[in-house]
Amino acid sequence: MAGQYIYQFAQGDKTMKSLLGGKGANLAEMARIGLPVPPGFIITTEACNQYLSRGEGLWPELKAEILENLRLLEQQTGRSFGGREPLLMSVRSGAVISMPGMMDTILNLGLMPKTVKHLAQEMGERRFTLDCYRRFIQMFANVVLKVSHHLFENILTEARNRKKVRSDAELEQADLEQIVDGFLAVVRQETGAEFPNDPQEQLFLAVESVFKSWNTNRAVIYRQANRIPDNLGTAVNIQAMVFGNLGEDSGTGVAFTRNPSTGEPRLYGEYLVNAQGEDVVAGIRTPHPLIELKDDMPAIYKQFAEICMTLELHYREMQDIEFTIEKSKLYILQTRTGKRTTLAAIRIAVDMVKEGLISKTEALQRIEPNQLEQLLHWRIDPDAERIVIGRGLPASPGAASGKVVFDADKTQGMAQNGEKVLLVRPETTPDDIHGIIAAQGILTSRGGMTSHAAVVARGMGKPCVCGCEELKIDMTKGCFYVKDSLYPEGEVLSIDGSTGQIILGQAPLIEPHFTAEFHELLGWADEIRRLKVRANADNPEDARRAVEMGAQGIGLCRTEHMFMAAERVPVVQKMIIASTLEEREEALTKLLPMQQGDFKGIFKEMAGKPVTIRLLDPPLHEFLPNREELLLEVDRLRRERGDAEQLRNQEILLQKVQSLTEFNPMLGHRGCRLGLVYPEIYRMQIRAIFMAIFELLQEGMPADQLQPEIMIPLVGHREEMELMKQLVDTTAEEIFAEQEGQILYLVGTMIELPRACLVADQLAGAASFFSIGTNDLTQTTLGYSRDDSESKFLPFYLQKKILKVNPFAEIDREGVGRLIEIAIEKGRLANSSLKVGVCGEHGGDPASINFFHTVGLDYVSCSPYRLPIARLAAARATLSV
Repeated sequence: MAGQYIYQFAQGDKTMKSLLGGKGANLAEMARIGLPVPPGFIITTEACNQYLSRGEGLWPELKAEILENLRLLEQQTGRSFGGREPLLMSVRSGAVISMPGMMDTILNLGLMPKTVKHLAQEMGERRFTLDCYRRFIQMFANVVLKVSHHLFENILTEARNRKKVRSDAELEQADLEQIVDGFLAVVRQETGAEFPNDPQEQLFLAVESVFKSWNTNRAVIYRQANRIPDNLGTAVNIQAMVFGNLGEDSGTGVAFTRNPSTGEPRLYGEYLVNAQGEDVVAGIRTPHPLIELKDDMPAIYKQFAEICMTLELHYREMQDIEFTIEKSKLYILQTRTGKRTTLAAIRIAVDMVKEGLISKTEALQRIEPNQLEQLLHWRIDPDAERIVIGRGLPASPGAASGKVVFDADKTQGMAQNGEKVLLVRPETTPDDIHGIIAAQGILTSRGGMTSHAAVVARGMGKPCVCGCEELKIDMTKGCFYVKDSLYPEGEVLSIDGSTGQIILGQAPLIEPHFTAEFHELLGWADEIRRLKVRANADNPEDARRAVEMGAQGIGLCRTEHMFMAAERVPVVQKMIIASTLEEREEALTKLLPMQQGDFKGIFKEMAGKPVTIRLLDPPLHEFLPNREELLLEVDRLRRERGDAEQLRNQEILLQKVQSLTEFNPMLGHRGCRLGLVYPEIYRMQIRAIFMAIFELLQEGMPADQLQPEIMIPLVGHREEMELMKQLVDTTAEEIFAEQEGQILYLVGTMIELPRACLVADQLAGAASFFSIGTNDLTQTTLGYSRDDSESKFLPFYLQKKILKVNPFAEIDREGVGRLIEIAIEKGRLANSSLKVGVCGEHGGDPASINFFHTVGLDYVSCSPYRLPIARLAAARATLSV
């Protein structure tokens, strides 16, 4: 147990986050540069981890160290903990990586009947002291003693209703006396014991509670959602209290040095007069915009604005600052890097480069690639009619629709069943985190732009409207009111997190647009990255969108998707059920111009860029009707003596479905196996590709603008690759002879079987490129069926940490990744000019992209909407080397 577990603010600085936590390190740093910070000390993350590993409570040496630092704090403040001039303290968590609202805080610690009396005499204000005491009882009882928060809220609500006032600040001394008595009675009833009146006992219990809050359900869920390691632990910040609830010359607030929703470079925040900090962030009262402080307390506003500028310049980052005003004196309680929307993050990063605060490289490193998903939020069509039933604060941009649900557990359950849900609450608490994650959006009747709901929703990129005071929720009756109208729980609403509007019904949504700063940032990424970025696109519209998103080519065009159009399915089915080659050729002849038109449109959109076209991959039965449905239809026609010809056709179709049905179709008659047994299918597709190109050439498109790459799927043997390349080359020569022209093209293969990786040198002899299909390679390497595993055992494996991440979302480096490395090494050894890319869903995952950069791939390919993420991830991969 030897070692230093506690640091005074004067002993720390901003570089000590891993030891002092983010909050503690920043408090120490602010004290170091001379800002008005109440004095205090920090119990380290090492102490937390030691406590959690021991499982035996606080050990004697740590208690002694706490008391030693407490004596120093008494000397610094001139006050006595539990004495006549009582020292009151805040006890707050402080994780290494910010986890807003996920862990515990206790204010006004040190109050008991004796110190309440002394403090009232000193302040000449018993009402203020009682207000602090009732807050302390409620927080301590909830956090430490685990007494339900709503039991205290019920007493407060009854008191407000009895006095016919709207806020706690309007309650008088006599009211607070009754409330304190009521709170103490609740503690007695719920715990079977009196509220602790020994200040040392209060302090030790509070420290333990903060340590324990590292492993609360909500904290664990937040860490999982944000990929924060479980072994970091939290520091505990113990600080002398300052009071914002001493009257009209006191107050508390939260501010951002730039707008956290838009990135606009001006102060943005909220404050409350005669309040303590939790009143703002917990949404208990709806606060005032910070700009109004300029009129209420001009000198304080001027000093605060100067401090905000100092902190932003010092940290070279947008800051989230908590402050308290006590009797016209300003104190800074916290500064940290401000949570913000992606839209704001990009603008702030680009603006700071232009302001000379940071470099382009730093700007790229400040935006996590997955954050860009927030910019893909849909918004409500501005031209559509809206039945606006209410309005709140626009707390997190984007739009969402769903069924109104009041409970977080119910929200999670409905979302898991595929329903779209809006979580609607008076205000959210950290315990609602699982419901917030599951919901499409969040709507609250209380709270402001810095409330829990707003901060968490912005961090997750979810639409959120807060503080809609005309919304009244009656959870017992399962309904809600907006103004005078009643709606049941389950009603479909839409919210617009950019305007604060609440709209009845499901509003029509339209695609997002991207700002100039967005394009500028990605332009910087393109300058830096080595990996090329292509798109998976199966039609001209997707190809057009891919080019708009910055695609440098198409890495995967799935030709089977072209067969799925309603007007084409009957022709495809005729091709499949054909009993002779002639019948099949006849159907393929009808399909050829359809595919040719698709290819022509794609090549036209991708002018000057490579287009990798995968020949037909899935088993043929996927294009036929469901076997069970056919059986029922045939049975019905037989029983009802239906149309004889229709019955015969359905029986033929059923017979074909049964003959093609496989026990394990993903490992069955598909990919190149299909092309080898039915070469006429691949021949038609190859012809469609080249005829589309010749058509474009005839229309005047330059030959160098057309770069076809024909990809053979599911190859595992050299002989398969050689026979398939021969089919492509022979068909190409026939067409070249017919058209009296030549076209440059490449033939390659998809690497999606472990055997293909191990014999990559053999395949590279006939292949000009490899495209690694990580979806199937993951399935065949791990022996996991994606469709089954993700709904059956993968959640259990992740919970038990058998797997660190879902291998279908992030590449399994030790298994699948090693096979990819072998494929690259062997392939390039046999063919030094071999081009290697990846086209599975991992091509859009930032962590996987980092791996692909490291092992030397030439490109990644992903869906058009993930292209910005891939471009930024590829740049950051270059910077991380």
